[in-house]
Amino acid sequence: MLKQKTNLTKKLTLPQNCYILITMKLKKIIPCLDFKDGRVVKGVAFVDLRDAGCPIECAKFYQKEGADELALLDISASTEGRASAVSAVRQVAKQISIPLTVGGGIRSVSDAEKIIEAGAAKISLNTAAVIRPELIAECVKAFGSSRVVAAVDAAEQTKGQYTVYTMGGGHNTGIDVTEWAKRVCGLGAGEILLTSINRDGAKNGYDIQLLQAVTNAVSVSVTASGGAGKKEDFLDALTTGGASAALAASLFHFREIRIGELKAYLKANGVHVNL
Repeated sequence: MLKQKTNLTKKLTLPQNCYILITMKLKKIIPCLDFKDGRVVKGVAFVDLRDAGCPIECAKFYQKEGADELALLDISASTEGRASAVSAVRQVAKQISIPLTVGGGIRSVSDAEKIIEAGAAKISLNTAAVIRPELIAECVKAFGSSRVVAAVDAAEQTKGQYTVYTMGGGHNTGIDVTEWAKRVCGLGAGEILLTSINRDGAKNGYDIQLLQAVTNAVSVSVTASGGAGKKEDFLDALTTGGASAALAASLFHFREIRIGELKAYLKANGVHVNL
């Protein structure tokens, strides 16, 4: 028995030229293009929209800036009862090589398929998924969990109590955010895009309490959205908040923070980012 054990040990010994590489998962910075009527727009708490440029030119610029991914959200598709603008997706996707996540107006597997065929790496589901949660599982079955993002728009009702909103922030479903996050993960969603409506465009920092509640409840990657106003806010979201990625819009659109400078700051503060 002793001899057999010794032989087994030798079989498991790694050769001298074999190395084990341990890598830290990189945190991502994601600009968001809120898209309406052919233009990129940005508001505060989902209202008071102002023009922020051409989506194609914005996409090209952010790739050069060093963005890890890009989000293109057709913010009026659900409220207008239409599908996402496939032609816009195709035009943007042709200009970039970084992953593109597209959301807004995706109500079926067929809708999602058209978006992916147009060049999107991932599809983002919000209103339609709340109305019919099975849509998440259907898209996961068709495309895989890594291509399905559950977008969760949340607002604080009472201290520390958040509910899910749909229809571009216009409808309070009354659904508890943490419970909904657990459910979408159970249905197979590979990521969560978590937006604080209260903080959106306010530039007073991401809602760390909301982030912690969701990141502690699920095992999938969570992207923080809503509230970035300075570089320190990104650091808080990616460390204290537990987010895997941080998304922002107006700060990048109006050149208040450049992505390269932000990543250098994060790296200097111990966050693993792709430079």
